[in-house]
Amino acid sequence: MTDMQEEHSSAVPMHPEEIKSVFDLRVGKHISLQGSARITPVGVLSTGIAVAAMAVGLGYLAASLRRR
Repeated sequence: MTDMQEEHSSAVPMHPEEIKSVFDLRVGKHISLQGSARITPVGVLSTGIAVAAMAVGLGYLAASLRRR
């Protein structure tokens, strides 16, 4: 990505209610990690529904294993 594209993408959010997070992590002298994430409120709801569906499925599997 060019400097102009990075500057434009950080200045103007893709969605007006976008939530953005940036982090820098250093481990020791030689390891450095940088990351960023973007999500919208609808993405948060979708993630919650997906996690709940997986928890219900795993709960059903765990209960069926105990019955055997």
